[in-house]
Amino acid sequence: MNLNRFPRREYLSGPTPIEKLSRLSEVLGGPDIYIKRDDISGMALGGNKLRKLEFLVADALSQGADTLITCGAIQSNHCRLTLAAAVKEGLKCQLVLKENVPGSYNPQASGNNLLFNLLGAEKVKVIPADKKADMGLEMQELARTLAAEGRKAYIIPLGGSNALGAMGYAACALEILCQSWSSRVNFDYIVSPSASSGTHAGLLAGFWGMSSDAPVIGINVLQKNDRQKDLVYDLAQRVAAEAGVHATLPRESVVCFDEYLGEGYSLPTAGMVEAVRMLASMEGILLDPVYTGKTMAGLIDLTRKGFFKQGQNVLFLHTGGSPALFSATALF
Repeated sequence: MNLNRFPRREYLSGPTPIEKLSRLSEVLGGPDIYIKRDDISGMALGGNKLRKLEFLVADALSQGADTLITCGAIQSNHCRLTLAAAVKEGLKCQLVLKENVPGSYNPQASGNNLLFNLLGAEKVKVIPADKKADMGLEMQELARTLAAEGRKAYIIPLGGSNALGAMGYAACALEILCQSWSSRVNFDYIVSPSASSGTHAGLLAGFWGMSSDAPVIGINVLQKNDRQKDLVYDLAQRVAAEAGVHATLPRESVVCFDEYLGEGYSLPTAGMVEAVRMLASMEGILLDPVYTGKTMAGLIDLTRKGFFKQGQNVLFLHTGGSPALFSATALF
């Protein structure tokens, strides 16, 4: 696997640390649980999207773009970090946000909505929950408007989850293997949120490309397995092919649990609330209510059920998103 041929910006402050969650491990009485802190990486409160944006924004700059356009939910971490990357590069940024719950968008809200304003988004277009609209088409319309003004936009898909963006997590797989080797801790499982699939698929392609059999467990936070598994597998195949991996990724390597999704994306569950409280009160680490809270709820429940066992080492990937906590104060 060769990632050196892809242009790349540098938004991370180096390899993100891996820490042992000693108190949580003791309370659960199962495996030794570790956490990879992608939540404390780089700019604008960090998060996993920075790894993807290193590749995507480099491509945008190579094409002469002056504006980044992307999309997400109303408290989108991806939109926050895309906007921050644009600011760092001297680019403009426009956002398309989709409500999941009617009337839930409030431009004066805290969390990421506050940061959209503070970071200076040029335009925020909100699609109400009761309106059916394709966010991809909405972004293309914004790009056409800019083109008519003599500007050049670069469209970044939902979550930055295309083959180029997911290279960021193929590179992260190498980083994890290097940290595992240097610390002499072999990880039996890596647990990650699985949503737009770039993080999950990138990790799978990266480990496969480096002949590692480390299984990646995805906890679904966007949709059920009837769609998610194919989404992850198809993207992982494309990432591997683009990175020069010629062996075919086995379909059974895609492991997803959708029992922790609840009623849908961004909608709270009791398990998520418990997980956020446990990590805060036991380890001083903040999770978010949309991605990492539900993912940790899955890890906790799977440990209680004996899926993860004593003597094993489990690595939880903290993808960030804690600003969304401040828009969900009623839950906590």
